[in-house]
Amino acid sequence: MASSLLASSSRRALARRTPALSKTLLAARPATTQSSDALYVPGGPVYKGTVNDPTDFPTPSRTHGSHHWSFERLLSAALIPLTGAAFATSPSVHPVLDGILGVSLVVHSHMGFDSMVVDYLHPRKWPVIGPVATWTLRSATVGVLYGVYQFNTNDIGLTELIGKVWAA
Repeated sequence: MASSLLASSSRRALARRTPALSKTLLAARPATTQSSDALYVPGGPVYKGTVNDPTDFPTPSRTHGSHHWSFERLLSAALIPLTGAAFATSPSVHPVLDGILGVSLVVHSHMGFDSMVVDYLHPRKWPVIGPVATWTLRSATVGVLYGVYQFNTNDIGLTELIGKVWAA
């Protein structure tokens, strides 16, 4: 666009100085200009469907952001006394405490792996691998929760297993 403006202004200036060339120079200009063909978009042309598309902002939600971060930190801090209490008491007498510890560890691990998947396998950059990794993590978490439930109800329990492994 700048080159066409420069060419048209130089033709006009030269035509003013030499009237004999004015008809020839003005006839050489194109029939249509760029400004009438397409609108100028600041920042250049925008191609849809590439990795350079702008990110859509999610709708505001109270379940994300600072509340999510606070829950992660609260769970991480609660695991310390929960682990100590589960090992201090007998798992056969307090099986609920053993179950809470098992579920808390699985949820804590799921949130950590989910953060890695969200950060490194974003669906905009990895349109196939990102959702596959997300659903693989979700199904693995459900499977592990079922395994922890079965282990705590039909076997010796998590803290007793760790105690036996520790003593071995």
